[in-house]
Formats: sequence, C-alpha cells, structure tokens
Amino acid sequence: MPDATTPRLPKLTEAELSEEQLALYRQITSGPRATGPQLFALQDQDGALNGPFGVMLYAPLLGGPLQELGAALRYRTRMSARTREIAILAVAAATGSDFERYAHERVGRAAGLTEEELSTLASGTFTSADSTEAAAYSLCRRLQDDPRPLDDEEYAAAAGPLGREGVVELVVLIGYYRTLAQLMDVFAIGAPPSPEEPGDQAS
Repeated sequence: MPDATTPRLPKLTEAELSEEQLALYRQITSGPRATGPQLFALQDQDGALNGPFGVMLYAPLLGGPLQELGAALRYRTRMSARTREIAILAVAAATGSDFERYAHERVGRAAGLTEEELSTLASGTFTSADSTEAAAYSLCRRLQDDPRPLDDEEYAAAAGPLGREGVVELVVLIGYYRTLAQLMDVFAIGAPPSPEEPGDQAS
C-alpha cells in the first residue's frame, strides 16, 4: 500500500465541508463508531476524518450508503467479534491494506485475538480449532486467492459452520473491505507513520 505521507486528497476539516459533506461527517462522528471503546483515531488533531472516511467525504452521496454498510457489518451481523476481525484482517493481508491492518489489529486484540493469531493472519497462515472461525478464514482466502466460481463442495464447507446467513454476511464483508482497501490504495492512504493516541473504532 502507498506511503501514508503522500496522500492524493487533501484532508477536509469541518469548516471546509459542503452541506452534503457535513451531513455525512456528522453521521460518521456521531454514529456507533464514536461510542464504546476507543481503539484508534477516527479524526486527526484538526478534526479531519482519517482513513477511508476522509475519502468518502469527496463523494457524499456514495459515502453515506457506504459508511452505513460498514456500520451494519461492524455492529449488526450475527458474526462473533473474533470471526469478523479474522475476516477483515484476512482481507487486509490479501489486499496489502496497511490502514485496515493497523486499525483492525487493535480491534482484533479487543475481540480476543492473540499476538500470535494476529501474526498468522498477516502472514496468511492462520488456523483455528473453532469450526466457524476456520470456515470464515478459509472462505475469505478462497474468494480472494482464486477467481474460479465457488463449487458446491466448497459452498457446503462454508455454509455448514457459517449457515446461509453467515455466508451472505461474510461475502458482503469481504466486498466492503476490499472496496475500502482499493479506495485507500488509489488515494495513497496508508497507516499512520507512528502510533497514535487511542481514538475511534474501526471502519
């Protein structure tokens, strides 16, 4: 992923926002990401949004539904917190998204992932004795590593532990976080160059 010191979009402060941008900014900064445990900085010292949220402000009519999808994935699915973070970190590793790895390793620790598990997720060697976690990780890897359509045997291996609803949730999650990774790739947004003070929840 690009160096975080050379972003291609200026960060927008609240005073610079149009009416539509301001509405989106307030949705993000007053929504569920702004409550609960504060694990990384949603805003910088000037109040501008960090990570993919700053990009979303440049297209607020798309950014609004996109951030709402992210909130639904983070707060309104049946996935356990561990399974969700395993999947997100699998996407971060597959896409080389430094920001998503930076943000979701912090969320993953809060969800109970160990340092060894975080390391294996980053290296693509994760395993789990939990059948749901193992199936989620396997499906994430399969969908990102192989362009072939999923065959019936592979679908059954995922749907057994995850359930049909779980497969839907996971496929949508993969697509969402791949979209964020591509946005940050195109606009050269990486992880912060040095550790930040604890701030907001992840995307």
